[in-house]
Amino acid sequence: MTANEREAEATALVGALSIHDARVRAAMLAVPRHRFVPDEAQVEAYEDAPVSLGPPGATVSAPHMVVLQLEAAEVSAGDRVLEIGAGMGYLAALLAELVGPRGHVDAIELDASLASSARRRLADGGSSGRVTVHAMDGSEGLPGAAPFDRIIVSCQTSEIVPAWKDQLSDGGRIVAPVGDSFEQILTTMVRSGARWTSRNGPGCRFVALRHRLPRDI
Repeated sequence: MTANEREAEATALVGALSIHDARVRAAMLAVPRHRFVPDEAQVEAYEDAPVSLGPPGATVSAPHMVVLQLEAAEVSAGDRVLEIGAGMGYLAALLAELVGPRGHVDAIELDASLASSARRRLADGGSSGRVTVHAMDGSEGLPGAAPFDRIIVSCQTSEIVPAWKDQLSDGGRIVAPVGDSFEQILTTMVRSGARWTSRNGPGCRFVALRHRLPRDI
C-alpha cells in the first residue's frame, strides 16, 4: 500500500469517529496508527477495532475508545502524563502530541518485548524525546517520576489503585476502565486537594492489568 493510500485510510477513519476535541482530532491525524501495530496486522490498522499485538491478550484499543480516553483525560500542553499498559506505544504517541515539547509521557508496559517495540516505534515517529517507556509492573505507578497531571490506564482494573491516586497532582485526573474481566466502566476521577470526584463514562472492555515484581529493564 502506498503512503497516499495509507493517509487516505487514516483520514477516512478519523473523519468517521465522533471527536469533539479539536486537539484530539489533530493528534489522531498526526499519528499513523499502522506504525504501532505488527506487520502481519497492517490490513487492520485503520479499522475501528482492537488489533492484536502478538502476546496473549495484548491489543491496541479501537480508535473510538482511544478518543474516549483522551477526551476524558483533557490533556493540556505541558502536562506530565503516566500511561499504564502502553502496548506498542500508540496512545503514548498521541499523548506526546497533546503534551507538546514542554510536557512528558511516562508509559509503562509489563511485556518487555512490547516495551522494546514501543521504544523503537516511538523513536521512528519522532516522539521518543517526549516519551519514556518503562518495562515494569504498572500496578504501583511510577513514584520516582510523580506527581503526574494525568494518569491513563489502558487495561482493566477492579479499582482505582491507591498508589495511582497518591501520584496524581492537585487538579489532576485519572482515567481507567474499572470493573470485572467481562465489562468495565470508563471512569474519570478528579482530585481537588483532599476531595475526589468520580464520573462514569461508557461501558468498555479492556484486557486485564497484569502484575509482577517491579523491575525496570
